[in-house]
Amino acid sequence: MTKVADEKSDEKSSDEKKEYMGEVRKYDPNFNGPIKNRSCTDVICCLLFLIFIAGMVVCSAIGYARGNPYKLLYPTDSSGNICGYDTGYTGKPYLVYFDMLQCAKTGSAVIITGCPTPQVCVSSCPSSYWHYLYQEALEGVSKTQADRATDMICKGGTNTTVGSIKDLVDADACASYYVKSTPVVGRCIPSFFLEITDWAQNLYVTDGSTDFNLTNSAGEGITGDAMNEASYWLAKFMSVSEVVERIFKDVVASWYLLLVFMGAAMVTCFIWIVLMRWLTGIIVWFSIFAVLAVLSYACYYSYVQYYDLKTKNVTGEWGYSEAFALNFSYYLQLKETWLAFACGTATFLAIFVLLLIFLLSRICIAIELIKEGSRAIGNMIFTLIWPIFPFAFQLVIVGYFGLSSVYIASIGDQKYYTNGTNTTDDGINYYLSRIPCEPDGTTQGSYCDFVKYGGTEYITVMMVFMLFMFFWTMNFVVAMGQMVLAGAFASYYWAFEKPKDIPAFPLSASLYRTFRYHFGSLAFGSLIIAIIQMIRVALEYMDHKLKGSENVVAKFFLACLKCCFWCLEKFMRFLNRNAYILIAVYGKNFCTAAKDAFFLILRNIVRVVVLDKITDYVLFLSKLLVTASVGVAAYFWFQGKVQFFADYLPTDLNYYITPVIIVIIGTYLICCCFFSVYEMAVDTLFLCFLEDLEMNDGTADKPYFMSKGLMNILGKKNLKPGEKKKCCGCC
Repeated sequence: MTKVADEKSDEKSSDEKKEYMGEVRKYDPNFNGPIKNRSCTDVICCLLFLIFIAGMVVCSAIGYARGNPYKLLYPTDSSGNICGYDTGYTGKPYLVYFDMLQCAKTGSAVIITGCPTPQVCVSSCPSSYWHYLYQEALEGVSKTQADRATDMICKGGTNTTVGSIKDLVDADACASYYVKSTPVVGRCIPSFFLEITDWAQNLYVTDGSTDFNLTNSAGEGITGDAMNEASYWLAKFMSVSEVVERIFKDVVASWYLLLVFMGAAMVTCFIWIVLMRWLTGIIVWFSIFAVLAVLSYACYYSYVQYYDLKTKNVTGEWGYSEAFALNFSYYLQLKETWLAFACGTATFLAIFVLLLIFLLSRICIAIELIKEGSRAIGNMIFTLIWPIFPFAFQLVIVGYFGLSSVYIASIGDQKYYTNGTNTTDDGINYYLSRIPCEPDGTTQGSYCDFVKYGGTEYITVMMVFMLFMFFWTMNFVVAMGQMVLAGAFASYYWAFEKPKDIPAFPLSASLYRTFRYHFGSLAFGSLIIAIIQMIRVALEYMDHKLKGSENVVAKFFLACLKCCFWCLEKFMRFLNRNAYILIAVYGKNFCTAAKDAFFLILRNIVRVVVLDKITDYVLFLSKLLVTASVGVAAYFWFQGKVQFFADYLPTDLNYYITPVIIVIIGTYLICCCFFSVYEMAVDTLFLCFLEDLEMNDGTADKPYFMSKGLMNILGKKNLKPGEKKKCCGCC
């Protein structure tokens, strides 16, 4: 019955399909694969893409000429000197804050506006507690004025032997106190919380006989709570660096083993793709019947439990508070719960069986197309190597844009703000006095402190432009890879006798056609995706700005827009992919190919949905299996569970799980690269299969190009010369 239904569906009148779903492809006696005579398509978009590429190069050149990444990598003191980098400061790589208590007044804004207190470069972070009253008490007893230079932390050029210690502190030339600190990304962050348990008590220093409570220059007490709040945001922002550093060391120590496992992942993917040629049907049908068995058993078990509780006359008392508690065992004791489970599973089981009955032939088509994809890859083995090149291009693009963005971001000028030392109040308005200022020889580093490197308006525009070009170029590389593979697999399908009629070097021929004629079409399709992605980035930025806002209506509409543009991007990627296939076959421009692909899919929507889901399921199962197998092997290897390989393990790993995670991620990416070839093969063969059904009828004049397996599933065959098509009597 399903074959008869397929026959009737396939033999709808051309006029009806043309009226509602586009024009059906007409038979062309000269067509036998990707056409040779074609012209350049979407030239305007090609020129536009080249102009934008030139603009991208100009932005990068400006960044390389005027930027300095060391500004972002190294800390900068109040005078604008880069610690550990500028002349005279190479031996002082760490930054010390005079009064961390002022950072608490800034809160989370300290990450952006900086800590409103003087900062100086030092050779090492403080390893003890110190207070200026403590220094004054010891001076003349066990210390001299010359000891100030080593004990005190002061701004560069300060003469510590002139005047009293209190005068130096009041003038903000020296810090009034400091505590034990730990270097984190070049900043000295207080480490007292590792030693102090009672945070309510004041911190203090002692000489063995006298205790001095720590206070800042304004006389405010330094407590554990205040200091913790002061350092919390800076520590939160920068503490991850230590973990990153350890992970980096683990990668360096195990790089050769990582390469070995990546190679093993490539070999495993290759073997699995070869086996898929014979295992596809087994995998799909086993999965279908496994789901059918699970649903059947769940339905049976639920009804058994329901009737068992019904015979015991167990009824739930929904008035009790237990019915509203998160106590799942309570609900399992109710017959109503099992009745709901039974009805739900029975409904799903019925839907699944009906879909299986009515879509049986289409599932068989999907399986046969997957097998045909395996045969195509087997006859064009270099297609498995091709994804390495787009992937390498993408890595180059990521590195290029990352480096260029760092240089462009570091073009910004130094931003100085007043540090509040000119105020005469009790310190309440300290943060309010933090306003921009222009430093000069007398105010820089004293009244006017460096805070950050700020980007001007044109730098912001450059960064937005570079982000857009990043999206455009990345999508362009993806489109290029898809079109090249589509041209190669189309050459396979439209070869009448496979593999005899497959043209020589189909992959290189497709690559030539893609770059020679369709560079503009690739730019056009990737431009659409890049624009949608930029809109999504803008929506995410607006959503970030609205966090904490009470405007519920704005949040609702923003969430709807984010969802709509996410769906739009998915749809356009799907449409672009199929448009590239038809461009590779017929050489048309992007808009025409996208229209033809859309209506071709619309005319065969059921087959498309079934094929897409079956293919996605099989390939996801394959990716999961390969990734899991390699990941488990890496886990036992790096954990040292395999004694035979224990001598080959690096001995200085901080986290043995680091290389395991990298292997799993790398294996999955490799699987995606290999199976993307499989996905493109199936999609290309499927569209060609649909075109084949519309253009040909199996007669000697118009024979089918599809494989014998597909013809057997559809109940079709190619007739010999003089042989007439049989009539079933219902014509």
